[in-house]
Amino acid sequence: MLLQGRPALALAVVLDIALHAGRGTVNAGDIATRLGLPRRGLEPILQPLSRAGVLVSTRGPTGGYKLARPRRTVTAGEVIRAVLTGRAPLAEGEDNPLFTRVIAPFWAEVRDEALARLDEISLDRLVRRAAAAGLTAAPAEPISFVI
Repeated sequence: MLLQGRPALALAVVLDIALHAGRGTVNAGDIATRLGLPRRGLEPILQPLSRAGVLVSTRGPTGGYKLARPRRTVTAGEVIRAVLTGRAPLAEGEDNPLFTRVIAPFWAEVRDEALARLDEISLDRLVRRAAAAGLTAAPAEPISFVI
C-alpha cells in the first residue's frame, strides 16, 4: 500500500520539518528522536526528498533540512513519489498470466488514482490537521519583549 513503510515515513518526516523548521533548519537527529527512529534510518528517506526538490539540506554544525518551497505548494503525492522505489521483484505466483495481465495493471491503476488524490492534499493542509490535533511545535526559545 502507498501509506505504509517508506511513503508513510516520508510524509511524517516532511510534516515534522514543516512543523519545526520555522525560519531555520531541522537536524536529522532531532527528527529521528521525535519519530522514535534511528538517525541512519532516515537517510534513505531524506536523500530522495532532497533530490526531488521537496527538501533542501544544509551541511555544517547548524545544518539540517528545511522545505524547498512553501508548504502550500508541496503535495502529499509529491512526497510519496519521491520515495517510491522501482517495482519490487516478483513474489512467488506473481509471474502467471492472471497476475501480469489483470492484477498488476489493476493495482497500477489503483496506485495512480490514489496518487492523484494525494496530489490534491497540500502539506499546509496536513500542518493545519496537526495543529488541530494539538501537535504544534513548541517555540525554540521564549519570546522576550525586554529591551
